[in-house]
Amino acid sequence: MIDLVIQREAGSEPLAFTPRKLVIAGWTGRDAAVLEAHIEELAELGVARPNAVPIYYRVSASQLTTEPSVEMVGRDGSGEVEAVLWKHGGELYVGVGSDHTDRKLETVGITLSKQVCAKPVSPVVWPWREVSEHWDQLQLRSTLPATGEVYQDGPVSGLRRPDELLAEYEAREGVVPDGTVMFCGTLPVQGGIRFADGMGLELIDPIRSRALRHHYAVSVLPIAEA
Repeated sequence: MIDLVIQREAGSEPLAFTPRKLVIAGWTGRDAAVLEAHIEELAELGVARPNAVPIYYRVSASQLTTEPSVEMVGRDGSGEVEAVLWKHGGELYVGVGSDHTDRKLETVGITLSKQVCAKPVSPVVWPWREVSEHWDQLQLRSTLPATGEVYQDGPVSGLRRPDELLAEYEAREGVVPDGTVMFCGTLPVQGGIRFADGMGLELIDPIRSRALRHHYAVSVLPIAEA
């Protein structure tokens, strides 16, 4: 169970969400040049190019967390800000999260590299219908709290819409049940992909003058030598 808060125009209400299915949508860029830039970023780390885009990875729903601190093994992981789509009671909600990934393991297998890392998400979400009509005007941003650096920053218009990603996934796999969560893709980073001991996440709605924010710290677990 994950305790969320639905922030509506007329107030807020609690949402006790039971995660049942977690899907990570990858390579979701609309612009071919921007998409290629992100593929090249990962290729420099040894990550194989995808055979098709977008691609959908299944990860254990138990990896979702709203906690302000997560534990990761070693210092080879890094986060990336993404819009997160939630399905509950037949309705869709949107939040912000980080598809934290082990970059060293990513060169071996992308699904496995995602499975070994917790997936931090904001405890506050918006009803999808409140942002769907002006979705392309929203912004995603991530920062590195230790230095104040902006790690990623750009409009969501560079990525496929969350409802389109969900519809394409359902066309392939069938209608998803309540309790499904989908990460909807990310932006290229500034200054290269790198480890950080924390990350700030934002999904900004300039039309309604509001933002979803979440911060998490990374506690590094040591790797024992054989």
